[in-house]
Amino acid sequence: MIQDTSLQTTSNQTKSKDRIADFGEVYTSPREVNAMLDLVKQETERIESRFLEPACGNGNFLIEVLTRKLTKIASRYSKSRLEYERYAISAIGSLYGIDILEDNVLECRNRLYNFFATQYTDLFGSFSDNNLPNTVKYILDRNIVWGDALTLQTVGDSPRPIVFSEWSLIMDGKVKRRDFTFSELLFQSENNSLPLFSDAQEDVFIPQPEKEFPPVHYLKIWDMEN
Repeated sequence: MIQDTSLQTTSNQTKSKDRIADFGEVYTSPREVNAMLDLVKQETERIESRFLEPACGNGNFLIEVLTRKLTKIASRYSKSRLEYERYAISAIGSLYGIDILEDNVLECRNRLYNFFATQYTDLFGSFSDNNLPNTVKYILDRNIVWGDALTLQTVGDSPRPIVFSEWSLIMDGKVKRRDFTFSELLFQSENNSLPLFSDAQEDVFIPQPEKEFPPVHYLKIWDMEN
């Protein structure tokens, strides 16, 4: 059956025009994304390097970073399901995004999850444990935030300060989580003589978390607050 898509096309165009006017929403093509990421190519392929996209849209930048990271992980650990899982969790936990539009946030989370799931099942056939998808979804729910990077607040009925979780891979497949308020990270960075990030192996200041969690196995991350 042939569907009449004229109304759908018109609706999408109108939605896009409205969003450009209201939110300055612009999508960057994969070619442009990769050209910019190539400027920091070494960091995009370093598994633990962290990336924050403060206007992430539906994830065009973040999906390309994840692609590079998972490609690197597969080249090293495709023979070991356990090692692949551990480092994939580290890579996914290193990506952060903020967007003011809720549908963008949901689509971004889904794109990142579905890409990981496809790469994983292509290598290993199926998930080793049902808790692995739960863990990835939990991390993405925390890392990709429906918020306003200008006000540093979440968006919705009850705005609150944006909080990001740091996920650090430690021994025996365990992960250490520390939560940081985004506003405090920026405030400390602006009022400290040392930078928050450095690509030149220089000294940086170490912010203090607002909350820390005991280390847990990566397959139990999704249940760590219960």
